[in-house]
Amino acid sequence: MNVPYHIPVLLGPCIEGLDIKPAGTYCDVTMGGGGHSRGILQKLGPQGRLLGFDQDADAIANAPDDERFTFIRSNFRYLSNWLRYYQVEALDGLLADLGVSSHHFDEAERGFSFRQEGPLDMRMNQQATKSAADVINTYDKRTLSHIFELYGELRNGRRLADAIDRARSSHPIETTQRLVETVEPLLGKSREKKDLAKVFQALRIEVNHELDALIEMLQAAILALRPGGRLVVLTYHSLEDRIVKNIIRSGNAGGVVAKDFYGNPLSPLQAVNRQVIEPSPEEQETNPRSRSAKLRIAVRTDIQPQALQTAIR
Repeated sequence: MNVPYHIPVLLGPCIEGLDIKPAGTYCDVTMGGGGHSRGILQKLGPQGRLLGFDQDADAIANAPDDERFTFIRSNFRYLSNWLRYYQVEALDGLLADLGVSSHHFDEAERGFSFRQEGPLDMRMNQQATKSAADVINTYDKRTLSHIFELYGELRNGRRLADAIDRARSSHPIETTQRLVETVEPLLGKSREKKDLAKVFQALRIEVNHELDALIEMLQAAILALRPGGRLVVLTYHSLEDRIVKNIIRSGNAGGVVAKDFYGNPLSPLQAVNRQVIEPSPEEQETNPRSRSAKLRIAVRTDIQPQALQTAIR
């Protein structure tokens, strides 16, 4: 049986949120299995254009065979560079699905899942030099503890780091299962699977610099979107959702809202949906990996970012 590379989450609401203009220019910065990209192409006319980003070489095989589509193998943090390269003056919409593809979890040799034995890798870009094994075996205890507490939101980061340090002193921790065996005794039985997922999440974020890349991409998106253009973002954990929420609210990751002389709030984005959109019970049952998804949609205002720098706070 062929396992899908990735089932697109909230496909209908994402496409609806983009408010696609047939002749518009759009960007899917997380092409993955190509499901969202194909949904966008179905709404575009002959003059429309779609650019799709993915840093994983495996995703190339999923690129739509369509003359309106351009595949860019790159991290989305370099959005502005590639838009200049392809002479894109402005975008009418940008979509980002920040979830890890089912493909990555299902391929044991990629090392993303604690459920399968495999090398401790977790690199989205397989040309990158630093793997999760490098992090586990070379970072000092204090840094490891910080990563687990910050990126995994785990309270026992120090104990986890101590256990890892003891285990690696005999021989390096190089597989997913050895890492699981090392940290499992420190996890409560009632939350064991959830906490293991958080340990792996923390390592994945560190290996791929996910939060820094997200902030850079969103800031570039603000500059790239034309007034009225749509930003559509799917998040899967609180860290990335907080960043997206703050940037939609204020234009910056810290969520500090600038104000004009009269005290009116200024932001280059305005939320379209005041409440996050979540998958229906039916979608969650069909695609369990959609359960934690949250969809936020924003529209680009005509406020320029430089106005925020000079505004009175």
